Amino acid sequence: MSVKKKNSSKGFPSETELIDEFYIHPDEPIYTSGVVCKLLSVPIWVLKQLDREGIVVPPRKRDGQARLYSKRELKKLDQVWYLMDKRKVKTDGIKVILEIEQEVNHVINTIQKNNRCKPI
Repeated sequence: MSVKKKNSSKGFPSETELIDEFYIHPDEPIYTSGVVCKLLSVPIWVLKQLDREGIVVPPRKRDGQARLYSKRELKKLDQVWYLMDKRKVKTDGIKVILEIEQEVNHVINTIQKNNRCKPI
């Protein structure tokens, strides 16, 4: 687990510092399905369906063990739930949208990389 304690330069930490006392890496799986459902107002069946469809697949140490989600997966789930709930996009459509998004990001990264390598 990649959790690092932040150092406080003052005597006693404020309420905000207590909340932000630990840095948790965006890819660290720490949120249970129940917590995710409450945070994003997503039904549990949606998490199970997205896992089954391979759209958002949280890691598990062993088969049958609880799903644990990272901050990065929460952001993706929030985007996917918006598409499903508000825009009425089916899971096949979501897969296409995510593929296109990934391709666009790859093209952008390639262009940025090529622009950095050009001689002046």
